[in-house]
Amino acid sequence: MYRTFMVILIASLLAPNAFAEANWPQFRGPSAGVAEDSILPDTWSTTENVAWTVDIPGRGWSSPIVWGNRVFVTSAIGADDSETPKKGLYFGGNRDKPSDKTHLWMVYCIDFNNGKILWERLAHQAVPKHSLHIKNTYASETPVTDGERVYAYFGNIGLFCYDMDGKELWSKQFGSFKTRYNWGTAASPVLYKDWLFIVNDNDEQSFAVALGKITANQMWRVDRDEKSNWATPYIWENQKRTELITCGTGKIRSYDLNGKLLWELGGMSNIAIPTPFAKHGLLYISSGYIGDKKRPIFAIRPGAQGDITLNEDQSSNEYIAWSHKQGGPYNPSPIGYGDYLYVLYDRGMVSCYNARTGSEIYSKQQIADDAKAFTSSPWANNGRIFCLSEDGDTFVIQAGPEFKLLGRNKLDEMCMATPAALRGSLIIRTMSKLYRISN
Repeated sequence: MYRTFMVILIASLLAPNAFAEANWPQFRGPSAGVAEDSILPDTWSTTENVAWTVDIPGRGWSSPIVWGNRVFVTSAIGADDSETPKKGLYFGGNRDKPSDKTHLWMVYCIDFNNGKILWERLAHQAVPKHSLHIKNTYASETPVTDGERVYAYFGNIGLFCYDMDGKELWSKQFGSFKTRYNWGTAASPVLYKDWLFIVNDNDEQSFAVALGKITANQMWRVDRDEKSNWATPYIWENQKRTELITCGTGKIRSYDLNGKLLWELGGMSNIAIPTPFAKHGLLYISSGYIGDKKRPIFAIRPGAQGDITLNEDQSSNEYIAWSHKQGGPYNPSPIGYGDYLYVLYDRGMVSCYNARTGSEIYSKQQIADDAKAFTSSPWANNGRIFCLSEDGDTFVIQAGPEFKLLGRNKLDEMCMATPAALRGSLIIRTMSKLYRISN
């Protein structure tokens, strides 16, 4: 009895420390949307399984990130936030004239345990130079952290670095550029060891840049032969090298950490949004603009050099393990979970592929009759795939070779940010609020 008591006591003392090591430091977290450190809740509402909720002023579709007991989000507060966007895909959402009102670009730090705002910082104050799509915001890029500093990037405004207590350490501006159809910006920064990487594809002067994370000194910068895209880059650590993977309308491009082009691949749709990820020794890349006949998925092997573009009659080559010409999503990033690759489409369908071979397991299963609009990327845990709609409904789908809808959870407000999933909790951002969902 005494031994059993001591085992339980020691376990209870160690558990919080173990959980404290589980962080969600970037867009889609450390494992491209997969969370297995503990069991996440699979049922909730605006009142059920809600640990806390906090109002976030302004507008922002940046995703929440978490380190230790701090949650970070960004927002832009303006005088023209009253225009409510419609849900789903539609034409006519672009606004050709920017607001003439002063906006405040904000960074918020929230206590993971109780939802209190620990600090808030004004990063920038100005009248916007460029307009954006009504469904976009001036704070759609997800911040990134290394546990010592948090880096908040606002596309056309700049990059701002704070310590964990909110002291601004430095800021850096890159210029303000017009985007296609005045849709605005969205690609988030990535952090690797001592470097920050930013890709800014726009209609005037596209570039990729590497900065030292301590002082923001520029390590390198390369011009990109691209127009506007919204895909967050990806650091691919494979058995042969570490690469910066960037998606574009013209080419997928891989750079080494010194900015040297390693390989490139054509065949994307004419708007690139989903973020790449790696699993099973392969790199998965996709794009799927709904107005394009090319909506590809590629699974790429390490070690490529030069142009590895497929011929018209090919679906694989030396470095492309498999591909599909019409399987890619428009907004949500695919997710790899177990042996499968799942693709969530904007209009509420899901496809499943064998992640290693590309063989189709099931194709475009409609999640529900009224599930018609999805932007945020899915996450996975405990044998389930979670898909958050713009209506604020999260659909819980059985993982594996058989499609089965297990449940539906409603928050009754528009959602486009991708949640953070860690330590038995979900941090979900709606149009006006931040929720911590926990059993």
